[in-house]
Amino acid sequence: MSLIGEEIPARTGDELVRFVRALGKHRYVEGRLHLVHLFAIEAAYEATEAPALGDAAAWAAAVRADRGVDRASKDERLLRTATDAELVSVLTAFWAPETAESGARARAALRARLAEADATVAPDALPFDDEAEEDVFPVLVDAGWELLPLARLEPDRHKGAIDAFEDFEIARFEEESAIPPKAALHELPALGPTELLFPFDPDDHGVRAPFVLWCSGNETYLDYVLRGVLRASKLG
Repeated sequence: MSLIGEEIPARTGDELVRFVRALGKHRYVEGRLHLVHLFAIEAAYEATEAPALGDAAAWAAAVRADRGVDRASKDERLLRTATDAELVSVLTAFWAPETAESGARARAALRARLAEADATVAPDALPFDDEAEEDVFPVLVDAGWELLPLARLEPDRHKGAIDAFEDFEIARFEEESAIPPKAALHELPALGPTELLFPFDPDDHGVRAPFVLWCSGNETYLDYVLRGVLRASKLG
């Protein structure tokens, strides 16, 4: 399935967090799959004790107590299937902390855990680099949302998206008859140590490289939904 990269006009950590939060709150979301690494959850909770991370922190403690889990590996047991609230809380701890001190605590806690896995921390590497995704270790956040199929859109509730099509019925038929089936998706770039520790320029605090949302599905539909997400996150 081909992916379309959409560069998001977010410059600051606050803007990135607002954008991610908005991706999960609109009426076109069918489902989500967010995988968040043990290290990211532990570091975020240690720094913030965010209530939304209470269950995730208990999960992390159980994983850490399991001697059969190699924390320097790619063992799937190191990944938690997270909620939108947990995802946003983890990203907030690194990208938009309440205080500089809390952000520093989150980064220090994450560095300590990455040292357990002998993971490379490269301050000069560009964040959000799709060409380097295969080399990211560990992947700390892998998150995405599936949109409702066109056939499930309701005339009243989803009128805006339906009206955006020149011929909605044709688009719906093409999606339904596609082999293999085509899901409409919004996916974050893979977030590793660079993206959580060094995403911003130390001088102007803006992102060091463009943040790209990866999309697949009907382009008219994707464009309509993304424009709504950008407006909701005050980036439109």
